[in-house]
Amino acid sequence: TLNQVFFDDLGLRAPDYYLDAVGDDLGATIGNIIERSYKLMVQVKPDAVLVLGDTNSCLSVIGAKRLHIPIFHMEAGNRCKDECLPEETNRRIVDIISDVNLCYSEHARRYLMECGMPKERTFVVGSPMAEVLRANLKRIEASDIHKRLGLTKGRYILLSAHREENIDSDANFAALFTAINAMAEKYDMPILYSCHPRSRKRLEATGFRLDPRVIAHEPLGFHDYNCLQMHSFAVVSDSGTLPEESSFYLSVGKPFPAVCIRTSTERPEALDAGCFVLAGIRTEQLLQSIDLAVSMQKNGSIGTPVPDYTAENVSVKVARIIQSYTEVVNRFVWRKE
Repeated sequence: TLNQVFFDDLGLRAPDYYLDAVGDDLGATIGNIIERSYKLMVQVKPDAVLVLGDTNSCLSVIGAKRLHIPIFHMEAGNRCKDECLPEETNRRIVDIISDVNLCYSEHARRYLMECGMPKERTFVVGSPMAEVLRANLKRIEASDIHKRLGLTKGRYILLSAHREENIDSDANFAALFTAINAMAEKYDMPILYSCHPRSRKRLEATGFRLDPRVIAHEPLGFHDYNCLQMHSFAVVSDSGTLPEESSFYLSVGKPFPAVCIRTSTERPEALDAGCFVLAGIRTEQLLQSIDLAVSMQKNGSIGTPVPDYTAENVSVKVARIIQSYTEVVNRFVWRKE
């Protein structure tokens, strides 16, 4: 599975519990997440629950709330202001339900303040991405992925396109992959597409013909993918972590042209710092964005790292906040003696 790629690459042990929640449709999947996580929490009786992000798995906090278990939410307060994105709905639900919100930035904290969330239980801790990348940087730099794939450094575009709004919408899918083919034609170099299972299924179902220069590869491992980012002509991606990764590599002197194939972002602080270009999914805008990002990289106009994305002690802050506030939530929210 895609999860296993990261477990293996990062040396993570197998999960203690696997919910196997994916159902035949979205309703079944969300129902399974809530039901199975609820039953697990009844069985395990955790002191607190920590969730990260905005994917459907975070909806497990619904059960925790009903069981009066303190909930801590990392990546809280992110907003892209686009109602079409399913993650936007999840963010609102999880932020409101959580007892303590742990934001990546002041932008995110301000969004929560606008929603009336309790200031005394909302913190800015930064993104944990830099800690992960820094701990793995030597292995990333040592990757031989270019040799294995026969790629020349600086002469390929790294592509990732997997988000629901880009893949499941007929109009967006057609617009984006038409733009990707135009990208292949204009730059005439390999486009290495780290192709997620949902994207591959969609391509096969529609019969869309990719330009021969677009190489649909199985999902790449963490070290290989990051090594490819560092040495690419450009990275074209709809990944939510692209701004964090581009900011980190800026901070260690290994910048790359980062182009986001989305029409909105929940990380405005990265736009403030000039870490990436928000390109949209239309051909003209995408090609212009790549040209801009690459030309600015060549002349040294590369933006500045986002301080919240390069913090070295995020895990320390999170651990101490959880220790400090679990009892506070139990006493003052749930009135436990």
